[in-house]
Amino acid sequence: MMRLRLRRRDLVCQQAVELVTDYLESRLPRTDRRRYEAHLAGCPHCTEYLAQMRKTIELTGTLTPDDLTPQMQDDFVALYRQWRADDPGEPLPEG
Repeated sequence: MMRLRLRRRDLVCQQAVELVTDYLESRLPRTDRRRYEAHLAGCPHCTEYLAQMRKTIELTGTLTPDDLTPQMQDDFVALYRQWRADDPGEPLPEG
């Protein structure tokens, strides 16, 4: 069975997903941005994922604390604390 060998400059979907935040925040170097956009041009799945991320950002940007139930607020705080606990480099905020 023949396996295709990816060239160093090719992106795969997993890399595109991992880089989506940097892409959306314009933090990718020009070369990486071009690689990312070349991948998008040939990958409808990653193009859809990018569109979903943009929509998520748009919708969540309109939320206020009053939009969340007390349970949802507690859930978000717990999720955040769990995420921070997974990164031992910084202490958890008090609160």
